[in-house]
Amino acid sequence: MNEENNLIDNLDKNCSVSVSREKLQSPKGTHDILPDEYCYFELVRNTVEKCCKEFGFGRISTPIFENKELFQRSVGAISDIVEKELYVFKTASGKEYALKPEGTAGVVRAYIQHGMSSWPQPVQLYYIEPHFRHDRPQAGRFRQFHQFGFEVIGEIDPVLDAQIIQLANQINSDLKISNHLKLQINSLGCAECRPKYIVALKDFYFGKERSLCDSCNNRLEKNPLRLLDCKAEDCQLLSFLAPKISNFWCGECASHFTQVKEFLTELKIPFVENLSLVRGLDYYTRTVFEFWDEKDGAQNAIGGGGRYDKLIADLGGVDVPALGYAAGIERIIAHMKTAEIKIPHDQNMQIFVAPLGVEAKKKALKLLEDLRKAGIRASGALGKNSMKSQMKLADRFGASLAIIFGQIEIQDGTIIIRDMKKGSQEIVLFKDIVKIIKNKLKK
Repeated sequence: MNEENNLIDNLDKNCSVSVSREKLQSPKGTHDILPDEYCYFELVRNTVEKCCKEFGFGRISTPIFENKELFQRSVGAISDIVEKELYVFKTASGKEYALKPEGTAGVVRAYIQHGMSSWPQPVQLYYIEPHFRHDRPQAGRFRQFHQFGFEVIGEIDPVLDAQIIQLANQINSDLKISNHLKLQINSLGCAECRPKYIVALKDFYFGKERSLCDSCNNRLEKNPLRLLDCKAEDCQLLSFLAPKISNFWCGECASHFTQVKEFLTELKIPFVENLSLVRGLDYYTRTVFEFWDEKDGAQNAIGGGGRYDKLIADLGGVDVPALGYAAGIERIIAHMKTAEIKIPHDQNMQIFVAPLGVEAKKKALKLLEDLRKAGIRASGALGKNSMKSQMKLADRFGASLAIIFGQIEIQDGTIIIRDMKKGSQEIVLFKDIVKIIKNKLKK
């Protein structure tokens, strides 16, 4: 028995030496949003909410995962997202679900499920949520990323195309990045005229397969429009020489696109008519658009959208037209940093409470509560006893004023207010501190 115990002990020792603990990190393609970074996210989110509400949009939130079939039927079963980038999992019953790679499909599903076609039309909805794609991580592209988007469902008038572009442009302008972007627009035609264009594309590429990349050879049979979207040099050269979709528009599609451009001109929103722009999702019809980086072009686009007039009917709803837009928050933030956009510091700590001693800490708890109830952003390092360390924290938090008191001040019924920028300080009555602080912050 002793020999057996010794053997087990030796095995345990050997295992503890040979098995090294892997350093725990965030999964590949994801990232933590730390406080210094989150201020950018808050600014983008607040700007989107403000603009969307001004344009009459209501906020919606859909589940983080949906039935896999929803994305196969909406995004396209042979799209890159469904074939390569979808995060899929099965339940114990064998049901397949997928983390949502984009927002429109879920919003359309909700529109159908909750009978929104009976609401006053158009229905205008916006969202700000995380999404997931098993994509190759690179600059500005993550496997978990955040998007905001908005959808207009129920009307086909081209003025709505211009209005949703206007909303996207307004957000870019408010975030001070519109001067770094170029609006690209195109029309993909409709179910009547687009099939003729696809036939012409296939005829053009026939016999040129050797000049195409492997992905485009696959697209040639499954989704020829995506040939125009490839970034490979040889494929781009061929797409430049390929037939233009404008030669195949029916009368209604041509008229619709002309009106969209006229509305944008009236709004003084500059644009580039890009007849090679196709977008990466199968549900688009007629107007499509993207905001490209002024220097890097499509390689660094922040977002895009367009019409999807048949998607609601394809997913089992009523036959109503719709359009939408979505943008990547991480990509927008990268543009803001490149443009050296300064984040407003109105969320900085206003008051830092620095108590010295046990009795002062007791008073500090109630004082912090009173300050916060008065709408003042206040904090303190109650666990620290050193005045020097507390003042360092006050500087780090960007507090404009520090409130300092110890045993002597408690006995005298007074308190010290220190101006962190000027370095000056004054002594006031403890009972008047909240009123005095509010008056100082107004100045």
